[in-house]
Amino acid sequence: MALFDDAWMKGFMEQWNAEPALYEALGNINFSSVIGYGFPKDDTCKGFIAVENGKAVEAGEYDGRDLNWDLRAEEKNWNKWLSKEIGMTGLGLAFSTGKLKFKKGDFKAMISDPRMAGPFIKSFGAMGRV
Repeated sequence: MALFDDAWMKGFMEQWNAEPALYEALGNINFSSVIGYGFPKDDTCKGFIAVENGKAVEAGEYDGRDLNWDLRAEEKNWNKWLSKEIGMTGLGLAFSTGKLKFKKGDFKAMISDPRMAGPFIKSFGAMGRV
């Protein structure tokens, strides 16, 4: 299983839906989005997860659909963040130093809204359990 391949993304979906602090918090704000994950040098992201009212409803290898969020980082950085849960400070540092790039989506708006920032951090924890 490779990072962000079909099997990995389906495992991420299971972990997402097993984390009430993630899906309930996002459900409370009616969060629905398609989120892509991948690497900076690639033309498209590698994998995606579709979220409806906080719950992950579909995930897999990226299939060309429209994304609301597209997160990119070098594989070594993804692996580091997934092996040790990243906190708010680490996430802000990763973004400000360019280690975590948002090809689509508004990082600053998301991180300044505690209703989204907390669950975003929790999503990294769910990834780390795949």
